[in-house]
Amino acid sequence: MKEKFLVVLLVLIVVFEISALQAQTIQTESDKPNVLFISVDDLNNWIGVLNNYSSTKTPNIDKLAAKGVLFTNAHSQAPLCGPSRASLMTGLRPSTTGIYGMIDDYKIRSENPATKDIIFLPEYFKKHGYHTMGIGKLFHDHAPEGVFDESGGREKGFGPLPDERFVWDGFGTSDRKNYGRTSTDWGAFPEYDSLMPDHQSVDWVIERLDKEYDQPFFMGLGFLRPHVPLYVPQKWFDLHPLSGIQVAPYLSDDLDDIPEIGLQINNLPMMPSTEWAIESGEWKKIIQAYLACVSFVDYEIGRVMDALEESGYADNTIIVLWSDHGYRLGEKGTFAKHGLWTSATKAPLLIVAPNLPQGKVIDTPTEMLSIYPTLLELSGLPAYDRNEGKSLVSTMQEKSPDKKAFALITYGMNNHAVQSDGFRYIQYEDGSAELYDHRVDPHEFMNQAGNPIYANEIKKLKKLLPEKNSTWDPNSSYTFQPYFVEQKARTNGSDGKPVKVIGAER
Repeated sequence: MKEKFLVVLLVLIVVFEISALQAQTIQTESDKPNVLFISVDDLNNWIGVLNNYSSTKTPNIDKLAAKGVLFTNAHSQAPLCGPSRASLMTGLRPSTTGIYGMIDDYKIRSENPATKDIIFLPEYFKKHGYHTMGIGKLFHDHAPEGVFDESGGREKGFGPLPDERFVWDGFGTSDRKNYGRTSTDWGAFPEYDSLMPDHQSVDWVIERLDKEYDQPFFMGLGFLRPHVPLYVPQKWFDLHPLSGIQVAPYLSDDLDDIPEIGLQINNLPMMPSTEWAIESGEWKKIIQAYLACVSFVDYEIGRVMDALEESGYADNTIIVLWSDHGYRLGEKGTFAKHGLWTSATKAPLLIVAPNLPQGKVIDTPTEMLSIYPTLLELSGLPAYDRNEGKSLVSTMQEKSPDKKAFALITYGMNNHAVQSDGFRYIQYEDGSAELYDHRVDPHEFMNQAGNPIYANEIKKLKKLLPEKNSTWDPNSSYTFQPYFVEQKARTNGSDGKPVKVIGAER
């Protein structure tokens, strides 16, 4: 009888221990942090907490930065939406994938050997027990089917649009037949915030933050503004009177020392030129419209932050806010991204997490490619061995900056920029180059590539260029720019016929 009692007791103890272990596992899973992943399209560094150009008004972004870590020198991996977002979401460099231009979301994983079995960032969280949700512009369009458990999709294009454009016809002096039309225009429209897709996206997110979940969640929110056209309601323009607008640094002869390929890449006749903006009196008005769009997005971010605080998830949620590239507002002669200069690739990056310092500012170069591995480490998930970026967790937690940090940017096959601590080196496919000493020339007016004083610095920076430069992915193209059409045809041995990409960004 005693032996039976001992056996029963032993069984009960084992069952109890197993149940306790299961409960502990469930508790551990539920304790994993949530992730709020916020993308803002075409947002440059003219936000209040950074450059504060023209007295930019971004109180909510500024408040968010005070709660976490702000990177002042972060760079996209390409100065164009499609390749930039594909790089971040795959964790791979454009030079590895050959995705140098636009690409449909569902074609990122195709016959390309580098990406055919890649796990996208939101999918990695999904595979590790997260409930994934997303709305708006996250990949180039929205997201490949099945990436999110709940998808709010994306409003097509960048509307709403007035019946007629206000200022810019979208063609400029370009070849209308072969190279299309830009969405660029500016003015107060529509009348109410509620008519903006970004406002509706935030409503969708707020609704979901008001729910309870059995799993930790990954929430992606992709804003369309301040991507052109620069349309938002009048009240956002009123925050930025023209009398207080400061124009961007500009020299009329700034391109005189730029290599031929750099000039070809910068040949964007469908965009307003800086000289045109000066002569027409529209320069300050374009900047006013851009800042109005930024203030509108900042307000919408504030709505999300308020909802997060009220939800009860705030203390256990990682927040990352980033942009896919910078945006030139007159620098280097035009209003566009489309270039390997700093103003086209530098963008805001800030990260808030329970175990990170608050109010920390990091000035050393950083890559948006690092977002994927950083979120994994902050969430306690195993590292993904395919990631080419470096986690920023130790950088954020350490007191001394990493002076060896750098950022690598690619625009087309074998055209690269390297941002180091103090220098910007650009090398094009034919070997021609630019070098800027940011210690004395932060606006990149003087190309020092031919100056023998900088020979050793150039030698060091060239070592950071990628060894591998894949040919263009067949599904990726950029037909908006003649140089890229020609380069893809020449390097891939194709007939040069453009590949149609849905929603091509202009």
